[in-house]
Amino acid sequence: MTESHSESWTESTSGRERVGHVVELLDGPTPVQEIADRADVSRATADDELQRLAGDDWVTETSVDGTKAYDLNPVRMLFDEVTDLIDDHSRDELESQLTELRDEQEELAAGYDVESLDEFREQLAEENFSAAELRERRNVIATWEAINTELGLVKHALQLYDDVVELSSPRTDSHSTLA
Repeated sequence: MTESHSESWTESTSGRERVGHVVELLDGPTPVQEIADRADVSRATADDELQRLAGDDWVTETSVDGTKAYDLNPVRMLFDEVTDLIDDHSRDELESQLTELRDEQEELAAGYDVESLDEFREQLAEENFSAAELRERRNVIATWEAINTELGLVKHALQLYDDVVELSSPRTDSHSTLA
């Protein structure tokens, strides 16, 4: 970080806010000191804010090489992604997205004459592929996994759609269907 950017970062946000911004960008368990360094705060400030965030279920406490560390709470991340999908898309759009993802999944299966990702993976051990073919297949696996992840998120969004929309809308005198 350049010195002028660092100064504006520290002048325009509180230490706790900076810890929060750093936490949003975590890509795995990260030691408290590393988070403190990235946020340009003391270890004590980072630790205090991370404990607060853990209490609010935004992060989970863990350990990296015997050192106290934190990571984003995967449950909270799942719910955030699902609610973002619901906020950004209508039910019809989500249903269309589900159809498109299924089509992509079926095209991959048909293109490699397999029924599932597991069957595709089994071929890696059974067949004698060149290095180039193995790289291609690893890319296909990554694509297939991404499609599966998106499928799961869209399915969750569709399952929870009515409840999230109802709970997100202004309160009325009507009774909740969740009761």
